[in-house]
Amino acid sequence: MIASGSRYVALGSSFAAGPGIRPIVHPPAGRSGNNYAHLVATELGLDLVDVSYSGATTAHVLDTPQDEAAPQLDALTPETALLTITVGGNDLEYVGTFLRGSFLNTVAKPASLLGRRVANRIRARVSYLKDESAYQTVTDSLTTVVERARERSPEARILLVDYLSLVGPATRPRLDVPLNEEQLPSIALMADGLAAAFAKAAAASGAELVAASAASREHAIGSAEPWTTGFTLRPSYLGGHVSYHPNAAGMRAVADLVLETLRT
Repeated sequence: MIASGSRYVALGSSFAAGPGIRPIVHPPAGRSGNNYAHLVATELGLDLVDVSYSGATTAHVLDTPQDEAAPQLDALTPETALLTITVGGNDLEYVGTFLRGSFLNTVAKPASLLGRRVANRIRARVSYLKDESAYQTVTDSLTTVVERARERSPEARILLVDYLSLVGPATRPRLDVPLNEEQLPSIALMADGLAAAFAKAAAASGAELVAASAASREHAIGSAEPWTTGFTLRPSYLGGHVSYHPNAAGMRAVADLVLETLRT
């Protein structure tokens, strides 16, 4: 177990930052005060340095500034005792692909009044498939993140925390998400490829794996108790939410998975 008062650094993209979950403590990053890092730090009494940032790729973690933020690895010091990493989805445009497809299919419905050809052209603007090399690149990048992190923080316990499942056995095409029967399985395949990249990177680097993806399959969109949000065009000021991202229950669940890993 990590001792109370120890330095905890959280790295990652929006699935770590928690956009849309109140309170938002850093609006440019979409960073929530109730994301899993904050929940874990509160539970264990840790000194949290959370530099997770919505939209981040592995490059933004390694060596590329994002907006006004320095590369996330810069937050690491030799005193860091715990490090969590949730990044890589944006390298594949995982959520971005899901969002674009959902948006274009939604727009295509009224466009169908102009003819099926117009609607089909709108729907065809999204490519849902990635080749194997794309997943291998994410694996390699995650492995490099862990290796570079270990150089900066040799005593840190390093956890690779993968992405909550958006699509699961209960997710119904057209009903729960605005994708059809051909498109939705491709999103599931991308999620499986991302989860495999995390597992392979953990094995290659010696980091510990927190498999949030597997733990959340029964809590995907369309389930009785989803841990992620569905699609909406409604803005937040009209009661909308950030589409296809963890909700508060999902962040609590990931925090519990991290705590369980630390306690074992």
